[in-house]
Amino acid sequence: MEGKKMTEKSNAALTANAAIAAKDLTPREIVSELDKYIVGQKNAKRSVAVALRNRIRRLKLDPELREDIAPKNILMIGPTGVGKTEIARRLAKLAGSPFIKVEATKYTEVGYVGRDVESMVRDLMAAGFQMVKQEMQESVTQEAERRAEEALLDLLLPVSTKKPKEKNMKGGPVIKPMGTFTINPENSNSSIIATTLQMGIPIFNKKNKKDEQDNETDDISPNDGKEFHDINMDDANIHNSEETKEADNKFKATREKLRVMLKEGKLEDRTVELLVGQNPQFPSIEMMGGNMEDLESTLSGFAGFFGGGKKKKVVTVSRAREILKAEEAEKLVDRDRVSDEARQRVEETGIIFIDEIDKIAVKGDRGGGPDVSREGVQRDILPIVEGATVNTKWGPVNTDHVLFIAAGAFNVSKPSDLIPELQGRFPLRVELDSLGKDDFLRILTEPKNALVKQYIELLGTENVKLNFTPDAVERLAALAAEVNSKLENIGARRLHTIMENLLEELSFEASDIAPANIDITVDYVNDKLADIVKDQDLGRYIL
Repeated sequence: MEGKKMTEKSNAALTANAAIAAKDLTPREIVSELDKYIVGQKNAKRSVAVALRNRIRRLKLDPELREDIAPKNILMIGPTGVGKTEIARRLAKLAGSPFIKVEATKYTEVGYVGRDVESMVRDLMAAGFQMVKQEMQESVTQEAERRAEEALLDLLLPVSTKKPKEKNMKGGPVIKPMGTFTINPENSNSSIIATTLQMGIPIFNKKNKKDEQDNETDDISPNDGKEFHDINMDDANIHNSEETKEADNKFKATREKLRVMLKEGKLEDRTVELLVGQNPQFPSIEMMGGNMEDLESTLSGFAGFFGGGKKKKVVTVSRAREILKAEEAEKLVDRDRVSDEARQRVEETGIIFIDEIDKIAVKGDRGGGPDVSREGVQRDILPIVEGATVNTKWGPVNTDHVLFIAAGAFNVSKPSDLIPELQGRFPLRVELDSLGKDDFLRILTEPKNALVKQYIELLGTENVKLNFTPDAVERLAALAAEVNSKLENIGARRLHTIMENLLEELSFEASDIAPANIDITVDYVNDKLADIVKDQDLGRYIL
């Protein structure tokens, strides 16, 4: 009973810890954080910020009321390249929540060969397990480093393990394997022994001279020479203890010297031999109408029979330190506790982003063929979104309070082509805006991970400094918007193709012309890209 109360208290603490990263962020602050990486899409940012804040508010309620409050799932509608995936990914990082992005098109209806929709929950649980495990390993880093150092010293200076000499066995029966055997001639029962077992034959060892002398001394009175014997033994013990103590002191001194050299980095290139665990990799197999969860667990249980034990490996000290540190951190972390906390965090704060959901929508005037499977996938997704219990290798996971964010372009189909039940499971709908010239200009310069900054840093590693003039950046944004209007609109992804074509020659020759300062001006941009943009047939294949 006491253990149960402790478990409940720890689970409550784990639930509270799951929202630590975002507990102080208001919706306005969440939007401000998203603005650092994503340009525009104000409505989408506000919706996800409110959804995240509501989850934090829910965790502060009484348990009885908390269970009745379900998350408001979100359906994002907008063309490709406008930031749908990036919004969900950045939101998950802000919340410190387990997060996975899945493609709706990779799932098949139950009964067909392929992945079933329940695998998305197992993938989410695997992500949560790794997240919690990494956090716990970071909390025991110092102890893991200390243990790894001791193990490394044991490899550099092995402890002496001399085996004591075995006493000579007195004449008596022993078992030898089938083959040649000897008979003690003094034994009158030799004929019986010679005709015994086929698998193993008991025989008698011959007595050596020392044994005979020992037997002769058995007739002497126990008290004869006892005092002399004790004195000799005491002298021998004192002598042995002094030698042992001196050897131990030398061993400790040498070990401490090696410890100092290790900390100073003087032994990093020395090689050592250690046992490294290896996990057998089984091929990926798809099962019709089922999953590989149970089979995978069974195969991993037989890992030792398939070479999953340990093998000797010669590595440098620096590499051995990393291996030993990882092994010690693994030992210090309780996997059961990791599983419990990860499952709690997944159930309370997990986020699943389902992309390309428009590709499984079925238009009303079509039927049969692949559309049957698409509608079947929708029906299979429905109970997962609504709330179901999915069995995983870490235990059952309930999806009642997992937040689902679906996204799709919906240029061929529309949200109403989804089955009505699935539409109802996504009550919040947000339409994302297409990106224009002004948006592209901001994307190139404002975010922390802006494209212009990325290319400047990349070529800076080759000692080639790029200087983009404001007019050149504006021209790049205008060209991207122009190409999107003439060809397929792929949103901000067009900037990647524009920048790659602009700097392709420089990237190729950077190592040959370094060091250099290159000014990227409007003329440079027009020289590299204007002709391609004007020729629509050429631009269709290049841009």
